[in-house]
Amino acid sequence: MDMINVTINGVSYSVEKGCTVLEAAKAAHIDIPTLCYLKDINEIGACRLCLVEVSEGGKPFRMVTACVYPCTDGMEIKTTSPKITASRKMNLELLLSNHDKNCLSCVRSTNCELQSLCREYGVDSSRFGGAVNQYAIDDKTPIIRDNNKCILCRRCVATCAKVQEIGVIGANNRGFDTFIGSPFDSALETTSCINCGQCIVACPVGALYERDDTDKIFEALADPAKHVMICTAPSVRAQIGECFGYEPGTDCEGKMVTALKALGFDGVYDMNLTADLTIVEEANELLGRIQNGGVLPMITSCSPGWIKYCEHYFPEMTENLSSCKSPQQMFGAIVKTYYAEKMGWDPKDIFMVSAIPCTAKKFECGRPDQSAAGVPDVDVAVTTRELGRMIQRAGINFKALPDGTFDDPFAIGSSAGAIFGATGGVMEAALRYAAEVITGSKLEKLEFSEVRGVEGIKTASYKVGDLTVNVAVASGTGNAKKLLNMVKNGELDVQFIEIMACPGGCVNGGGQPIQPANVRMNMDLRAVRASVLYNDDAAADIRKSQDNLAVQKIYDEFLGKPNSHKAHEILHTTYVKRGL
Repeated sequence: MDMINVTINGVSYSVEKGCTVLEAAKAAHIDIPTLCYLKDINEIGACRLCLVEVSEGGKPFRMVTACVYPCTDGMEIKTTSPKITASRKMNLELLLSNHDKNCLSCVRSTNCELQSLCREYGVDSSRFGGAVNQYAIDDKTPIIRDNNKCILCRRCVATCAKVQEIGVIGANNRGFDTFIGSPFDSALETTSCINCGQCIVACPVGALYERDDTDKIFEALADPAKHVMICTAPSVRAQIGECFGYEPGTDCEGKMVTALKALGFDGVYDMNLTADLTIVEEANELLGRIQNGGVLPMITSCSPGWIKYCEHYFPEMTENLSSCKSPQQMFGAIVKTYYAEKMGWDPKDIFMVSAIPCTAKKFECGRPDQSAAGVPDVDVAVTTRELGRMIQRAGINFKALPDGTFDDPFAIGSSAGAIFGATGGVMEAALRYAAEVITGSKLEKLEFSEVRGVEGIKTASYKVGDLTVNVAVASGTGNAKKLLNMVKNGELDVQFIEIMACPGGCVNGGGQPIQPANVRMNMDLRAVRASVLYNDDAAADIRKSQDNLAVQKIYDEFLGKPNSHKAHEILHTTYVKRGL
């Protein structure tokens, strides 16, 4: 590694040749403010907040943008000075001059990178008057765009184009009239947007946010005629604490359960149950396809963002998708059929809520063929962020809560269901089940480490009895595109594929608590958050879906056997070849 010498604020440092001023400062543990910068995703020097002064070869100091300016040997760098402070303040004022400053009602208030920098630099207004752009809010999808809040940083554009490789948003018009939107200023609902929400977690301000459905839940909770139930996805318990100041990677399952009961839900359930149910159905579907010459490779169907992506971009491969509903939809379907029958309730009187890390789940609730009891399987899906706001709005002191436990009869979930929240988790859970079914003997080692980790694409081959199963895992639709093209071109021979729309899986979902760019760049949130799920798995008593007695009971009392006709009517679904 070639090194060069630079001086930062009068102190000498040795830094890697070719690094930027921003990277050199980071290596020296010096923070330089940014708004538009996302490492390896958006490095364009647009916001001008990272301005610093540099001198090269003894020449006078001049202003450059630290995020894109390369270091040279002997460079002198000043990251703070009266001139730098004045320039940064002016740029903040310029941003505010065309910005909707209704901060008190903004969903990002107190968690807004622009707001934080204005507070840091003492900027509470703008001395620049004149014209202010006004935009209609695009609110017809789960992803809502308010360009009145947009600062044109283009982080959302870069994430959509470079990470997800979808590119349904970009810069329209020029100069002062520039705004971010879909081509020809069309509504987002008319595009091939998959509602993954990665644009939301990239946005530094309140220009992008999810549709808030919390009022619908509060209304249902106040209706004595409704049986209001909630199930929580595994990654929600691993991230809900971030809404209340806990460090990423803190498991807050017990406090979350207690908070949900304090909100007044009639039943607080663990979605791990139907993650296990999904594994039983999906693994049997896979074995059936392998043994009976079905369409291969079979691809998992738990991620609704991925499903919509496949329908738009790979419609010819919708036949490869598992017909299983996602664990969210299976839960609602079981509650409104099996449980309604046991309790003597009309399914119309059940209001089913899911707490999820995913904005695309809101779209999934309204998909066709997701109504096993003649009514929607799930009435409302709320993100981890929305759930946090509900708890705050109800005046519940989250940190002071004791730990609670999930309610029967859906309290049992294996840790195989828990690891669904991390990329590779569905694959590993399915392998734990399929290996025992094929060999007829107990697995000695339950960890399938080859499919773990945050790499975008992973492949592995397993010998199970007389059967060799080749598998692949991808997270992020950009990686999904690469993987599926490899399969289509004959470069990769696999029988089973897991795909998650969000990079790293649900732990990095578009509905998770938003962390500022400096946290996202200095910490691998995907790995830190996933560690909660894998720690739970290692410590669990039940680690395989087939050992879940509650799932066995549902089959014994209601469904009969995996992939039965009744199971298909209730737990399986169909897809649409949307195309572009």
